Amino acid sequence: MPTSHTRVYPVAEHLFSVPRAHVRLELTQDESGVTLTHIEGPVVECPLTREGMIAAGFIAEALGVKVPALGESVPVRVSTGVLFRAISVAELNFSIEESYVLLRRLLDEAALQRGGSSDAV
Repeated sequence: MPTSHTRVYPVAEHLFSVPRAHVRLELTQDESGVTLTHIEGPVVECPLTREGMIAAGFIAEALGVKVPALGESVPVRVSTGVLFRAISVAELNFSIEESYVLLRRLLDEAALQRGGSSDAV
């Protein structure tokens, strides 16, 4: 379910179509918002809006990193399972209260797949 607070690019589906233990990505924040990129191109964009930044924070949490400061990037290396959950978080509609139940589940699963505990977040 695409939402106005994020844009998920077709490369996302291509990336998790073949299971891999490690996918190299980069999370960047600039004047327009936060973007998750791969060498093949952008994966997810979150514009500089209230909803976009909420989504960016949850995506970063799913990936196990913090949202970088303006003008900075952070490297990300995760499995396709974690990436799938981060993309699923990006596609949630945060204006619907029930989305937060799914959000918690996706973040917990991502933490488990990264090998960490969601209690440490």
